This record gives sequence, C-alpha cells and structure tokens, in this order.
Amino acid sequence: MEEMEEELKCPVCGSFYREPIILPCSHNICQACARNILVQTPESESPQSRRASGSGVSDYDYLDLDKMSLYSEADSGYGSYGGFASAPTTPCQKSPNGVRVFPPAMPPPATHLSPALAPVPRNSCITCPQCHRSLILDDRGLRGFPKNRVLEGVIDRYQQSKAAALKCQLCEKAPKEATVMCEQCDVFYCDPCRLRCHPPRGPLAKHRLVPPAQGRVSRRLSPRKVSTCTDHELENHSMYCVQCKMPVCYQCLEEGKHSSHEVKALGAMWKLHKNQLSQALNGLSDRAKEAKEFLVQLRNMVQQIQENSVEFEACLVAQCDALIDALNRRKAQLLARVNKEHEHKLKVVRDQISHCTVKLRQTTGLMEYCLEVIKENDPSGFLQISDALIRRVHLTEDQWGKGTLTPRMTTDFDLSLDNSPLLQSIHQLDFVQMKTSSPVPATPILQLEECCTHNNSATLSWKQPPLSTVPAEGYILELDDGNGGQFREVYVGKETMCTVDGLHFNSTYNARIKAFNKTGVSQYSKTLVLQTSEGCNFEAQSAPYSQLVAWFAFDPGSAHSDIIFSNDNLTVTCSSYDDRVVLGKTGFSKGVHYWELTVDRYDNHPDPAFGVARANVMKDVMLGKDDKAWAMYVDNNRSWFMHNNSHTNRTEGGITKGATIGVLLDLNRKNLTFFINDDQQGPIAFENVEGLFFPAVSLNRNVQVTLHTGLPVPDCYSSRASIA
Repeated sequence: MEEMEEELKCPVCGSFYREPIILPCSHNICQACARNILVQTPESESPQSRRASGSGVSDYDYLDLDKMSLYSEADSGYGSYGGFASAPTTPCQKSPNGVRVFPPAMPPPATHLSPALAPVPRNSCITCPQCHRSLILDDRGLRGFPKNRVLEGVIDRYQQSKAAALKCQLCEKAPKEATVMCEQCDVFYCDPCRLRCHPPRGPLAKHRLVPPAQGRVSRRLSPRKVSTCTDHELENHSMYCVQCKMPVCYQCLEEGKHSSHEVKALGAMWKLHKNQLSQALNGLSDRAKEAKEFLVQLRNMVQQIQENSVEFEACLVAQCDALIDALNRRKAQLLARVNKEHEHKLKVVRDQISHCTVKLRQTTGLMEYCLEVIKENDPSGFLQISDALIRRVHLTEDQWGKGTLTPRMTTDFDLSLDNSPLLQSIHQLDFVQMKTSSPVPATPILQLEECCTHNNSATLSWKQPPLSTVPAEGYILELDDGNGGQFREVYVGKETMCTVDGLHFNSTYNARIKAFNKTGVSQYSKTLVLQTSEGCNFEAQSAPYSQLVAWFAFDPGSAHSDIIFSNDNLTVTCSSYDDRVVLGKTGFSKGVHYWELTVDRYDNHPDPAFGVARANVMKDVMLGKDDKAWAMYVDNNRSWFMHNNSHTNRTEGGITKGATIGVLLDLNRKNLTFFINDDQQGPIAFENVEGLFFPAVSLNRNVQVTLHTGLPVPDCYSSRASIA
C-alpha cells in the first residue's frame, strides 16, 4: 500500500487530505487548502452578474479564459493572474509536491468558524491545482462542493495500518501513548488525561472504557454517516442522475432540477460502477503483470550485455596479441570503441528500466487506491469519484501500449575483427560487420488460409519454409495497381502479416513477397490473386450513378495519441483542449460514398471539423489547416469550408448535442458535399477532388462523436443527380 500514498496527498499542501472536497473536474483538494487558493474576480465575472445579464445558467461557471492558454506564458504550467481589478498580479508558489498554486488574493479574515462554515469572499474564484481549470463559486461557497468521504475512509485505514501506537487526543504538548478509549465519547485517553477529563463518577461512570486496540477496531467497524445532499442538507441521497453523474435526493427531484434527466436507483448504479471499475482494473492488472515480466527481461539483458561484452573483449584481445608489435596502439583504439558501444547499450537499457519502474510504480499505486475505493460501502461517495477513476484506469492502461514494453536496444554487438590483412595494412585495420557473409534467405511462402479481403482492404500472411536455415532480416510485400500494372512496394519490415488499406472496390490485385538479409534478397514467392469487395450497391431509379457502400470504423493506429476511442472504435473524443485529427480505416479512390456522425457531447461551443484527408494529413491541428484535408468546421451558429487554411462559404446553421453531420464524397463527379440534420449545408463544398481519401474528423475534449457507415446517400442528392 506504500505506492498508493501519493494518491492520498493533497496537491497543494502535500500532506494527507483533511476534509477533502471534490471539484467539478473530479480532482480533490483539502477544504482548508481550497480556501487558501481562492482568488476574487471582478464584479462582472460573478455568477450573480452573469445571471442578471442572462449570460450564465450553471451553478459553477468555468471562466471563459479557461478555453485559452491563460495560465502560462509558454505552456509551462501556472503563471499568475492579471487584469483583475481585485486580484493584482501575484507570483505563483509551489506546493510541497511540486504543483504550482496561487496565493490568496487577500489575507483570510479572522474567524472562529470552521473552514466549511467560514464566509467566503464575494465573487471568489478557485483554480484546480492539477488540471488548471478555474471556476467561480456561487452563494454556497465551498459548501457547494461534495465531501469525498470515500477518500477519507481510505486515508483513515491507511494511517491506521501505519500507526505504531495510538496517542492520547487530549495531551496539550507531546501526546502520550493512549491507555484506554471511551466508546461513548470516541476519544483516546492516557492515564493522566482520563483521570482529569473523564473521572469514573456521575454520568461518565456508565461509559465503557476499552483498550486502544479494541477501540481502533470498533471505530473502524462503526457505520459511516449517511450521505446528505449538498443543496438540501437534511435530505439523504436516494437516487442517481445519469446525465449529471451525481447522487440526488428526493427534494431535488421534487423541485424539477432533473425532470428531463434519466434517474436511477442509487444502489443499482453503485453496483454497476463498482463492476465497471473492477473490470477496468482487470485489464490494468494484466498490463502491470506484463510490465513486471518486462522489467525482469530488461534486467536479464543487462547481465547478457555484460557477458557479451566480456566475451567480445576477450576475443579482441586474443586477435590483437597475435600481432602484438604492430597492433598495440590500434588495440587501444578498438577497445575504446567497444567500451563506448557497451556503455551506450547499458545506458539505453538502464534508462528504459528507470522509466518503466516509475511508470509501474504509478500504475501499482493507482491499482491499490482503486482496490481500496472498491472496498467502500458508501454508494453515493463511490459514485462521486468512480467515473474519474475509470477514466484514469483506461488512460493508464493505454499508456502501456504502443511499444512501451519493447526493448529499445539489442544485446548483440554487431562488430567483428578481420585479422587477415597483412602487417603493412595494420594501420587500416577497423571493425567490420559482425557476421560473415551468408547465403540469401529462402523464398517465403504465402499462407493462403490466412489471406483475405474485407471491403477495400487486403490482409496477407506469409512464413519462411520449414527447412530454411538462413534467417531473414525482413520482408518486402508488393502489389500491382489493380489493373494489371506494375508492382509497387506496400510494406517493408520484420512482420509476417500485413493489412493494406485504401484499395479500389471491386478490383483484382496481384500480390507477391520476398525476403532479405545483409547478403541480398530472395526470389519472389508465387503470385496471389486477391479480389476486393463489391460492397452494397445502392442505385437510385434513373440515377446516372451507383453507390458502393463500405462499413468501417476509426483507425487508432494512425490517430493522434490524444484521441480516445470507445464503442469498437466507432465513438471518439479527445483528452486535449487542442484540436486533434482521427482518420477512418477505409480509404476511397472511386465511387460514391456517404457516412454520418452524430454529436454525443457538445460543451462550450467548440469548432469540430468533418471531411476527408490524405493519409499523411497533420494530426495536431484543425482539419483543413494544411493542403492534405478538405473539411467543414462548424460551431453552434454557423459553418465554413476550409482547405489549406483558406476559409470559404460561411453558412448559417450550426450544431448542438444530438445533431447529425453527413459527408458525401462523390468521386464519380469529383466533389464533396456536407449535410446537417439531413439538409445540405451550403453549396457543394469542394470540386475537382481526386485521389485516395480517408474519412476524417478533428475535435477537442469538449466534443464526442459517433460514426455511422453503410448508409445510402440522402434523397435530395439522389433526386438532384437524376435531374442532372
């Protein structure tokens, strides 16, 4: 459980959380620390002035400036607030664990109230010290944030497991070791304090005193307080709002705050989310197990490199000793090169061990924390943090993919010494490649039972002949153009299986494979004939074209690393506030193709872009910023077409949650058209488009969309094509 300790510490004070509250961004902070980092905002930024002007409707309003890089001059973390009349520019500070926080705008007023009840300055703003999001408090102040009782329980168990001895709670200076605990007062006493503060007479004589260890157990087993509503403090949580993702009470439902929302029983949602977190932990546990095995592999590599180095040095010294008179000076130079290679390999492997160890420790800490959270029996408290934990578990699991568990260095020393030259050539003696020349590898065999096509993609598999003794360093896969033309290379690498996307529908391709090593290349394999899919053929009556329909999903392999996939790669969102691009798995070069995207989530009026792109489009900017994409970007009021950063055809009409965006790529007529909610958006967006195009979307964390494929073209386009 020691690796879980960082999960239990406040990012501001660096100590264990005390009375933690949950911010709307799902991060936690001590209640006292929250008061310390409050900043006053101008009157015009307050929730009251916003409601009076009709510009805000939520209880907690995120600052508009949060949409931009407000907090740093070079995206280096927090900078300082400026421009507020009541908050002069103040340098930021660092908490004990390295997170930058803001000092309070003014000294807190002297008060005898608890931090939860002490008044909060009017128009106060708080900034999350972890994700840097800012929000303005309403009239409830910090009382409007729910308390994280689950986290308190985990911290309590953790501290109890670490405590060597229980201390008296009434000693004024150095607490003495407790000798008894009063079950009614719930206080630990040493002998002097018990005699002074808890005499065995009067009403106190009926109290039950037990040993401290027994008191610790009874305190741990005592039932927790029932969770109450933050808006109605006398009401217990009884239901769970699916849209708001929060427990609610009966009075909240009576007041109509969640009248149009889906509301479910608290116990049922508690069990559902516990099950989801448990399932997510299973996947992360497998990753952690793989990481441990990978660390063992890396440590073995260190030993193997050491052994290989010793063996290589011994061989080198033996060869140099045979030519001792002429080779002494050269021997030192060659040994220096070997040692340099040795140190380089060790450095690379040790750096990877260090990096992987840190990441594994963080993963293990998160796992232990989640397991402790699952042990909690407080449904509402659990549900307040379960969504954030599930997301963190999935994100941590994704971070272990994409080559993280692959060694960055081999153990072999690809060097060899050739001692055959005569003595007069001694000064030209140098390292050559390690292994002597060998024959070319045998011709690979295509495994016909594993080769197939799907839509306009082809998957091919091959292997070396069973009796081949010459290893292959890689393979070269070639395909023709689908019309009997010249072959071209489509894959070069060590894998023995490859999927080629973006082929023509209803076409016949010829494929062949050859192997290579340092000596040369093998003969070509036998040619394999592949037929791509015809797709579904939608034909409008009297229409001069037919539509070939393909079913496809988004492609995680080519997407930006910030893109988050779900629903079998049909639904995407993003972890960044910046626009990121994701492509479809299928490319089109001829025919008529139509697909739609529904907007599942749309917050803070972002500008998602939809369209088509080349495979090498830029993935870290909005779609259409370069010359490799043709797109329509749209907000809640209007849209524009964009290609090569040129904006055209502003059209009224935007999107909201639930809207449907249609993309029609007609490669017969070489044009691209967009639709919103089944109505064409503006004129034909782009003409004279030809080549290979992939469906594409760019979005940020405020948008989530779901892809729908295999659809016929809209009726309005079919009828217009018939008239044409």
